[in-house]
Amino acid sequence: MYKTTGTIERIDPALDAIIKKEAVIEIIAEGFEWCEGPVWVEKHKMLLFSDVPRDTIFKWTEAKGKEVYLTPSGYTGTETRGGEKGSNGLLLDKNGNLVLCQCGNRQMARMNAPLDKPMPNYSSIAGKYNSKRFSSPNDAAYNSAGELFFTDPPYGLETQSDRDPKKETAFNGVYKVKTNGEVVLLVDSIPRPNGIAFLPGEKQVIIACSDPRKPNWYIYDVNGDALTNGRIFYSTANERKGLKGLPDGLKISSKGIVFASGPGGIWIFNSEAKLLGKIRVDEHTSNVALSADEKTMYITNDMQVLRVKLRD
Repeated sequence: MYKTTGTIERIDPALDAIIKKEAVIEIIAEGFEWCEGPVWVEKHKMLLFSDVPRDTIFKWTEAKGKEVYLTPSGYTGTETRGGEKGSNGLLLDKNGNLVLCQCGNRQMARMNAPLDKPMPNYSSIAGKYNSKRFSSPNDAAYNSAGELFFTDPPYGLETQSDRDPKKETAFNGVYKVKTNGEVVLLVDSIPRPNGIAFLPGEKQVIIACSDPRKPNWYIYDVNGDALTNGRIFYSTANERKGLKGLPDGLKISSKGIVFASGPGGIWIFNSEAKLLGKIRVDEHTSNVALSADEKTMYITNDMQVLRVKLRD
């Protein structure tokens, strides 16, 4: 039996079809510095997630609990540096390879090793736009065509700010890597782009902004190599007082249910931005992952990893 934490707030009756009434929030692993970017790997029945300051990816399985999976995960340089240099967001490409948002290496990268025999050997998917290095790729999502969309805030730079002397771009961008390797700038107007996920059909994408001055989730229409008609999906500006956290990582189910980390925990919306409920916890939540059957949600929660069994 795992310890439990937090509460589930049911705002709309529709939540009952998403999370069973007897569900609890389990603490399945703890003792991390700042965990992020979880991904469920169905083939190996394991959860992978980043501990960003420790430059390490951990794995969790029901049988063995938490184990070190891969280190270094985000910085392979020889120059000593501080800050959050590890990997952040993790995902799998269409061939089942592990893809990492590498803060320290300032690139989107692929691990050149099988998932069951991990090694810190990486190839770069994208490291620059217009000859300028990215700041620190944070979160990412693939579309069905195999194009990689990712966000690039400054959090992995040593000062975590736009004034960092090593920051090369004048903005914090959202990008797409086409299947031919070309990097396209999609958005440069979100001050702190963070989590990113597609709604079913991939005609719209939701992007979180973790700027406390604009604590919003934005939604854009996807039109080829452009994101258009940007508008606020939901704003927490008037609902975050006294709560830890900001809009961060998110995942969207095949039914269009949005599970988004934000102030005070996980916010749950339908695809029309109607707030259905919240998973309330005390610490900062950073991201979520769904199991392959979408019956279980995993939450990276500062120094802990949580699990919620949504339905049978």
